[in-house]
This record gives sequence, structure tokens and C-alpha cells, in this order.
Amino acid sequence: MAIRTWASRLGWPPAPASTVRKSPASGVGWPGGGAGSAPWVVAAPVIGASTDDEPTAPEADVSRETEAPVADHAPDSEAGVSRETSPAVPPTPEPTPIAAEAERALRVRNVDLGNRFPSPAVTRVLTVANQKGGVGKTTTTVNLAVALAVHGCSVLVIDLDPQGNASTGLGVPHHSGVPSIYDVLIDNRPMLDAVAVVDAAPRLHCVPATIDLAGAEIELVSIVARESRLRRALAKYLADLRASSVDPPDYVLIDCPPSLGLLTVNALVAAREVLIPIQCEYYALEGLRQLMSNIDLVTAHLNADLTVSTILLTMYDARTRLADQVTREVRAHFGELVLESVIPRSIRVSEAPGYGQSVITYDPGSRGAMSYLRAARELAGRPAPDASALSARADRAPAAAAR
Repeated sequence: MAIRTWASRLGWPPAPASTVRKSPASGVGWPGGGAGSAPWVVAAPVIGASTDDEPTAPEADVSRETEAPVADHAPDSEAGVSRETSPAVPPTPEPTPIAAEAERALRVRNVDLGNRFPSPAVTRVLTVANQKGGVGKTTTTVNLAVALAVHGCSVLVIDLDPQGNASTGLGVPHHSGVPSIYDVLIDNRPMLDAVAVVDAAPRLHCVPATIDLAGAEIELVSIVARESRLRRALAKYLADLRASSVDPPDYVLIDCPPSLGLLTVNALVAAREVLIPIQCEYYALEGLRQLMSNIDLVTAHLNADLTVSTILLTMYDARTRLADQVTREVRAHFGELVLESVIPRSIRVSEAPGYGQSVITYDPGSRGAMSYLRAARELAGRPAPDASALSARADRAPAAAAR
């Protein structure tokens, strides 16, 4: 009765009474095989009962519920290769954050000097200048110098800022009484006597600045050829090195104070290239026009070889639209002078001077260290201004002086 009720609920037509026969094993009535009969349902066999008298359902009428599952893939014999004999390839493990940072640190520190930057044919003298304070002049000078030095270049840093922050960042003593750039400018002391070795990187030296430099601008006023004091001292230093059979430095980086006084003028006269760090904010753009005007005046009257060769965007904050806008405007106006590398805001860059280090040595795996490394590599890969460009600039100098 239960089977009939279940069959009627599924909508099967009832079988004629004459065609129903009972199984001797279970006594359940099964419909006969007529044209209008219902599909067969296979019931579970009773243990110990004989199934010889039970009907066998045709293969075509077997319910889908009793069909054997179809394999989703061909047997192994058809593929020709057994699964047991297939070599198991272990997945490549993803590097952990600590391992990735350690790899970056080794690449930045370049301990084995396997990655060397190209050295220029002659010494490149770059003045890092911007009359606006807080744009990253000292930070850029220190970190570029260390990045160049750890990658095989010899570098001399001249700290021309009375605050002496570049000396602090390089771990060089600059208290009162230490031979400094003040003695070189005012007392005609040889620069060779004021050069200090920096422990942070091989082939890196620094001429420190003391607090005495704060009064140098007043003292320079009464000195003849006051704008060229640093240029003459630097030329004598390079000549002394050659006389001693010592190779001159590949780079000379001059860190300027945030002003356009005589110290900055001395730096512009002594150099052939100007590197301008620009903070990605509006105030930094506001003073850039005045800086470029003063550079043109120095080029016209004091140093015809001077040219703006590099602009570096610093303190970039990707969260603000203003940073993107300043970046676009600077790149649109100065074109190829702007380095592709951008220095982001980084707490590691700010922490490093507190330990007397650059970010390259303090946390070489940080974003700030990687950014300055890329900037240094890009700077080293750029050629120095050629003689033709300098001569063309010198031809335009009289016109600029007339204006």
C-alpha cells in the first residue's frame, strides 16, 4: 500500500488490477509490464530472501535515481600516465614580510659592492638649494650622498648651513672648535684640514658646519671677491688631492641654508649644477620663481657654467589631491629636469637624524630608503651638462644681465 501511495503522489497512472502480481519474497504488489504501466522502482532486497521470482526492470526504464555516476574525467589508463607516477611539484612559498624587507635592505646597503653606480668622468659639483625652509634640502643631501657612496662613488658633502643638520645626519662632530667650513671661508684654512671621514659609508667625507657660520655672512661683506670664496677653496682642495696622487671625489654636494644670502651665492658660484628639492605643496611653488630668477642672475654675472640640472619632488603624500596637482604642474613646466623618483612622506626618514644616521643606514628596507636609492641611481645615470649646453647658456647671460 505504501508503494502505491508513493507512486500516486508522483503522478504515475495506476496499473490494472489483473496485471498486479505479488512477489513471493515480500508480498508487495508490482505493476505488470503493460504499455500504460508505471516505471519500475527498484526496492532494496530483503536479506536472506530469494530473488529468483522478482522481475527484472528493463535497462532503458531504470529511474535516474538509480543510474551510476558518470566519471568527470577519463581513466588513468586512457591518459597513459598513472597518477601515482606523476611528479608532485611543490608550490613556491611566498616570501614573508620580514624576508622581503631583509632582501630590500641588502639591496640598498650593497654590502658586497656588487651593484656599483657609474662614476662621472670629472667631478660633478651640485648645489642643493631652495630658499624655502623645510622642503628636504638637508635630508636630500645626506641620503643621496650615502646612497651614492655605498654604491661605489666617492662623495664629499659641504655643510654650508649654520644649523649643521647635514653634519648631524652624517654623524660628524660639529661643535665649536672643530675645523669647519667657517675656517675655510673666513680664515683661508685649507679645506683638506677640515674634511672629516664619515663612518656610515666608504669613500664618504664631510666638511662640517659649526655655529660660527651664523656670523659668516656679516664677515663676508667686507672681504674682496666674497662671492667666490668657496669656489677657490674647492678648486685648491681638488688640486691638493691630485698633487697627493689621490683621486678626487666623484660628487661634491653642497647643502645650502634656507636663504638667498652670501652663503647660498657662494654655493651657486662654486657649482656647475643645481639640484632643487621641491615639496609637493603650494608654498614650495610660490618661492620657486624667485629662486630661478636668482640663479639666472648668478649665471649672468658670476658663474656662466651654472645650470639647473635636477629637480626632486619630496614629501609626497598620495592621500592628497594637492600633491598630485603640484607634481603634474612641476613636471609640465620643467619636463625632463624632474626625476622620475618621488620621495614620499616617511617617519623613518624623520627618525634617522635623531640617531646620527641617514635613512639608508637606519632602515634600509623602508620606503624612504628605497626612494632615495632610486633617486641616486637616476642621478648617477644622468650625464653631466655638456659643454655645448653651457656655452649656449653663457651666450644668453648678457641678455639676462641686461634685463
